[in-house]
Amino acid sequence: MELKTPLYDAHVKAGGKIVPFGGYLLPVQYGTGVIKEHMAVRTQAGLFDVSHMGEVLCEGKDALQNLQMILTNNFDNMVDGQARYSPMCNENGGTVDDLIVYKKSDDHYFIVVNAANKDKDYQWMLDHQFGEVIFTDVSEQYAQLALQGPKAMEILKKLTAEENIPKKYYHAVFDTEVAGIPCIISKTGYTGEDGVELYLDSSNAEKMWDALLEAGKEDGLIPCGLGARDTLRMEAAMPLYGHEMDDTVSPLETGLGFAVKMKKDDFIGKAALEEKEAPQRTRIGLKVTGRGIIREHQEVFKDGEKIGLTTSGTHCPYLGYPIAMALVAEGSAELGDKVEVEVRGRKVEAEVVALPFYKRSK
Repeated sequence: MELKTPLYDAHVKAGGKIVPFGGYLLPVQYGTGVIKEHMAVRTQAGLFDVSHMGEVLCEGKDALQNLQMILTNNFDNMVDGQARYSPMCNENGGTVDDLIVYKKSDDHYFIVVNAANKDKDYQWMLDHQFGEVIFTDVSEQYAQLALQGPKAMEILKKLTAEENIPKKYYHAVFDTEVAGIPCIISKTGYTGEDGVELYLDSSNAEKMWDALLEAGKEDGLIPCGLGARDTLRMEAAMPLYGHEMDDTVSPLETGLGFAVKMKKDDFIGKAALEEKEAPQRTRIGLKVTGRGIIREHQEVFKDGEKIGLTTSGTHCPYLGYPIAMALVAEGSAELGDKVEVEVRGRKVEAEVVALPFYKRSK
């Protein structure tokens, strides 16, 4: 039984093509189509419903110590309102999930997890908690909207005072409002563009959705679905759980070493990561030079020898060519190398390129 986000009716009304995703019914695209939605985010602005994401509170005297042990990143030097990305590892060094932690105060943290992993993640936290701490799954209470694109901030400023908007990337303002609706404004996103994510009470979701679309009408703001969300994150080379990482892939193998603090006293999975020493695999970017589109789980060959598997692949509307990411044996491929990917029994040529594929000009 798939769940509906608080914006389900709004998506149907707007002509959204609804599909099951992460246990929810969500629009994969609207009548405009994925390419137009993708281009709107790159050149103007797009609005996404990401209410399927999970939210967990971590509160109490030992909240910080719990985060330090359960997550790979370091949280003891954060200021109130700051956000930090982190993988969460199992004892073998594989990835349980990747998530974002917001610090509200010394003993109050707000954690955002992936939709499909929500229950698993929450259970993992409960199974590994210690001392004076309370983890609470508050996913049902929150809707989450993502306003993304070069015009996102202009649109937002029509609905809220400038001091309510975080100045820096990966910072949030708690207990503020947009269009008179109480919310958290977070300067984060999954598109490679400037923008914000808004967390608010589920009951206000449709009101906020309508207010944003109305405010952004003259700036070209349109609703966007899961299709564009995926092509945008691919261009920005942002990893997706279940593709670039899972319970068997370590954060070090998929290029997330910046969020793994090995100098920390301890965290779940640290010993396993130390034992493995150098990662056996590495994540690379591929630009398709032959004919065809590369998808996930396709074998990558160099000089006739298999070196790994693709994790995601698509045609990128803004770049104008197909790309893919792959996990390959460490040291098996250098920038500029020519490789081949097996697609339905035939080999498609590609070149190893630097990640991210797309980077916005500041």
